[in-house]
Amino acid sequence: MDAPYRRIVADIRRRIETGELRPGDRVPSARAITAEWGVAIATATKAHAALREAGLTVARPGVGTVVAGPAPPRDTDLTRDRIVAEAVAIAGRDGLAELSMRRIAAGLDVATMSLYRHVPSRDDLILAMIDAALGELRVPPRYSGDWRADLDRCARALWAVFQRHPWLGPSMSMTRPQPAPNALRLGEWMMGALDPTGLGVADRLLVQVLLFSFVRGVASGLEPEAQAVRDTGLTDEQWMDGQAGAFAAFAARHPAPHYEQLFQGDLDFEFDLQVLFEFGLARFLDGLAVWINR
Repeated sequence: MDAPYRRIVADIRRRIETGELRPGDRVPSARAITAEWGVAIATATKAHAALREAGLTVARPGVGTVVAGPAPPRDTDLTRDRIVAEAVAIAGRDGLAELSMRRIAAGLDVATMSLYRHVPSRDDLILAMIDAALGELRVPPRYSGDWRADLDRCARALWAVFQRHPWLGPSMSMTRPQPAPNALRLGEWMMGALDPTGLGVADRLLVQVLLFSFVRGVASGLEPEAQAVRDTGLTDEQWMDGQAGAFAAFAARHPAPHYEQLFQGDLDFEFDLQVLFEFGLARFLDGLAVWINR
């Protein structure tokens, strides 16, 4: 059942759309709402706030709350999938912190309150976004019989999804996993890839969780990096080049012979998340092979 304030908003919106309330007309005050709908003053205040957020009303000093103008047109084609797709686009372009129902509604040219008929809360929206992003992951329809090759292929496919959606890593929880169908599909595939090892189901689950945690952990750095590029307009390489003098002065004050070796001779060392992913994935699978072979 809809929350009481939503029913109030829906009724006042209907009055605006049918012309019963016209631009400039006063809408029922909070006190009038409590009398007409039999709700608490806090509920009436929440309804007023929702009407303002949807752009239906404005507060006029000395007059009260009035109709702001014609109600935003209803979008009969509005669906959960369209809302999620717009949310994913905003998060990918501007970061998860910039995502709001108001921005989604503006992008779809609909009233903000209309989104809640399809996505009840922000948590529901984030879960739907996670599931949509993981739904892009394509794993082979069949196993090769080589558990290491299959896990390697799956980890790389997952890494590619995280790279396309930098917001995805930080939005996921390992200790409180979100019930996303496509996350379950991924986990099931990874556990199945371990069939040739003879590992028990509990050990397979631990391997699957640890491998996912590794990829997701490295991917958690993608969103801050993307935000830094948006904030500074500089790539990581450009930023490092600009900090060369500062790092040289820092190194002079804090001698570190092992680090100094990285910059001596012909050693060409470049550290980025892709390097970390490649190194970490190989070492994870190396260690797993030793353990399985025992």
